[in-house]
Amino acid sequence: MHQVLDLGRFALESGADLPEARLAYTTHGVLNAAGDNAVLVPSYYTGTHASAEPWIGSGRALDPAEWFIVSVDLFGNGVSTSPSNAAAEVHGAAFPTVSIGDNVRAQLRLAERLGVRRWRLIAGWSMGALQAYEWAVRYPAFVDAFLPIAGAARCSPHNAVFLAGVEAALRADPVFEGGRYAVPPRAGLRAFGTVYAGWAYSQAFFRDGVYRELGYPDVAALLEDWAADHERWDANDLLAMLRTWQQADPGRGVEGGLAAALGGVRARSIVMPSSTDLYFTVDDNVLESAMMSRSEVRVISSDLGHVAGRPGVRAAETAVIEAAMRELLADR
Repeated sequence: MHQVLDLGRFALESGADLPEARLAYTTHGVLNAAGDNAVLVPSYYTGTHASAEPWIGSGRALDPAEWFIVSVDLFGNGVSTSPSNAAAEVHGAAFPTVSIGDNVRAQLRLAERLGVRRWRLIAGWSMGALQAYEWAVRYPAFVDAFLPIAGAARCSPHNAVFLAGVEAALRADPVFEGGRYAVPPRAGLRAFGTVYAGWAYSQAFFRDGVYRELGYPDVAALLEDWAADHERWDANDLLAMLRTWQQADPGRGVEGGLAAALGGVRARSIVMPSSTDLYFTVDDNVLESAMMSRSEVRVISSDLGHVAGRPGVRAAETAVIEAAMRELLADR
């Protein structure tokens, strides 16, 4: 069962605000007296606090017997404040743009409320990685180490174009009505999920029939699953998180841009891109890692595309990620 931090009227970097803002989270384990055995796991696109559970448990790298693990929900994901559950003045299409920085500032409030003085590790997959980088840039003294998996420091131009494509598929549904829909735009939501499926996995995944490993008898079944999964989402929630993702850049507003922002990071990082990710690419990860003084790149060799390393998908990849977690957690 998740818990909620009431943030009151929460000011956003855009100049707008969220009235009655709420940040949802769960915790596992016990915080030590020094407040420094804490691990943060931010949620990813269409994920929630529960999505991190395959990484957490007795004998795992994130063992609650040793670590105080905080899994936190993005604004817009339907659990924390989102278009679908927000106060009337920012409900639905009126929901303002929330940045990665806004999420991290809210998470700092949560850390302070919980008594966390340092994050021993921040581990995030996909959009969780975007938040991990933002934490390391914005609050360098608060973060000992971070592990971005199948992510990047910012949303690259090509990544932004991919997101614009899936958004266009949703908006093309006439029922969408600019976000002021009276009934869910099911055709648009299904189109969104169908287009996304082609970006989520690699060419080899489809060519070699790897989808069977994930329980799909054929490509048509995979596409139907992705369409049906996104059909269950609130359309404005999907687009709120998409805007957060699309604008991610910890170097925005920093003199010297991304290189200067990452150059100020103190934390150690092991950057783990997927070898076949189509939008958070290895090349981008290599360039960004080189901007930091205590960073190395360890590529996850995988035919799963972007889905490589997602919690609970493939045990062998989880083992590689957990080995990196243990290494970072052991390094004071």
